[in-house]
Amino acid sequence: MQPVATESAEVQSLVIRMDGAFDLDAAQAIRSRLAQLAEGSEVYVDLSRVREFHDRAVAVLAEGIAAGPHRVSVRGLRHHQYRMLRYLGVPASALDPGLAPRRNVYVDDR
Repeated sequence: MQPVATESAEVQSLVIRMDGAFDLDAAQAIRSRLAQLAEGSEVYVDLSRVREFHDRAVAVLAEGIAAGPHRVSVRGLRHHQYRMLRYLGVPASALDPGLAPRRNVYVDDR
C-alpha cells in the first residue's frame, strides 16, 4: 500500500496509516513523503494494521526518520520491529505506543 497523500502548505502534522504488508515500496514511499515535508513537521506513522513486516523495509523507515528534521512518532510495532528500530538508532521517544490527539492534522488513510 502506498501511504502518499497530497497536503496543503499550511499542514504541519501528518498521520500515515498503513495496513497489509509493510514492504520496501511502502517504506520508500514514507521516506519520500518525509523528505517533502517542511522542517519541524509532526509525523505520526501508524503501523497497527500491518499484518506483515519486511526487515529491509523497517531499516528504510529508520533511515527516513534519521534523515529528516521532523518529529516522527511510530506506533503499532511488534517487538522485533521495535528492537530493530532502536538498534538502528531511532530514539525510544519516537516509538509511541499510541497517537495523541492533535489539532490541524491531515490523515492519509488510503
